[in-house]
Amino acid sequence: MSGRSILKRIDWLSVFIYLALVLIGWVNIYSSTFTDDSSSIFDISTRYGKQLFFIGVSLVTIVVILALEVNFYERFSSLFYLISMVSLLGLFVFGKTIAGATSWYDLGFFNLQPSELAKVTTALALAKYLSDIQTDIKRRKDQFYALMIIIVPALLIIPQPDPGSALVFFALIFVIFREGLPLYYLVVVLSLILVFVTTLMFGTVWLIIGLVLLTIILFALKRKTFKIPVIPLGLTFAAVILFSLSVNFVFNNVFEQRHRDRFSLWLRLEKDSKKLEQIRKSIGYNTYQSEKAIESGGRWGKGFLEGTRTKGDFVPEQDTDYIFSTVGEEWGFLGTSTVIILFSVLFLRLISLAERQKNAFARMYGYGVISILLIHYFINIGMVIGILPTIGIPLPFFSYGGSGLLFFTILLFIFLRLDTNRLKEGY
Repeated sequence: MSGRSILKRIDWLSVFIYLALVLIGWVNIYSSTFTDDSSSIFDISTRYGKQLFFIGVSLVTIVVILALEVNFYERFSSLFYLISMVSLLGLFVFGKTIAGATSWYDLGFFNLQPSELAKVTTALALAKYLSDIQTDIKRRKDQFYALMIIIVPALLIIPQPDPGSALVFFALIFVIFREGLPLYYLVVVLSLILVFVTTLMFGTVWLIIGLVLLTIILFALKRKTFKIPVIPLGLTFAAVILFSLSVNFVFNNVFEQRHRDRFSLWLRLEKDSKKLEQIRKSIGYNTYQSEKAIESGGRWGKGFLEGTRTKGDFVPEQDTDYIFSTVGEEWGFLGTSTVIILFSVLFLRLISLAERQKNAFARMYGYGVISILLIHYFINIGMVIGILPTIGIPLPFFSYGGSGLLFFTILLFIFLRLDTNRLKEGY
């Protein structure tokens, strides 16, 4: 396919949204790192200068991605996955430790984070495996292999330690559900999460009372012709109660104090208001300052380079994980709404493109892209505004970070390249 033909077929709405997010992100990176001593925007000794450099690298990479044949990505997906797993293993020997996590390779000019590459290659490898004609996701064996493709990189990333990045990989499970994994798996996982949270908030006794009331209501409302499977129901309730009883032990003896503090802050488990406020200003300091910064922005914001909390460095890591707080303070509700709308339109557009794919590999990879971007977006903004515990993952296309921007760009534009083939074949 010629370059001109590709440009005609590429989804320009997705491209424009990508460029808008990158541009708005860079403006806020500039604002959050600008000082009175700052020089040219092209000064690569500054963070905004480095980010501008990687924007240029990403644009060049887009040209390369679009120039390669579509079949290239499917044909070599397994090799790419293997290379990325080796790069993750190499961190235990050659990795550079930053902020307590050995997650980077020091390449001199910049630090490369292989977990970002692994997100791309895992999405490709999963799509390749699921789209194989011999794979039947209804079979337990194939379900196991598909899950292992996701779990292996996560297990290599957790010991770095980088649990936030590891969590992202589990979002790819939704690709497997989209392709036919029985929903009872999802019901079980969500039920366990619900029991875990409910036990922490109210205790096992209240959970049991709730189960008893639910059982009474179930029997009261059932139709005469409908028989409730009493034994399976009883075994399920027993399993739930046993799991609930184990929650407090795990929380108090397995979780570290910093993890318990984050859950206490998130779920308001601490009843002593003074202790809760102390936790907010210690382990929850970043989120506390982020909330205050966004709140101070009001409806219209304080204006570009006018954010007092941004200029005063009140919010740690404001150009990376907490970049959204800069938007809130300087651009207000109008700015944050614009960013949310841009992301929402991008997600809806990508879902539309994925659903229109007739090629199974392209469709599955498309949903992999959506899953990875969506969990980053949801968790990052959730922790910045205080509705989720701090995990520490960037906002796609927006946060400072060369590796993140480059590999998010690769992740997206491989799918847009695959989509051009759909149009070529007249689907």
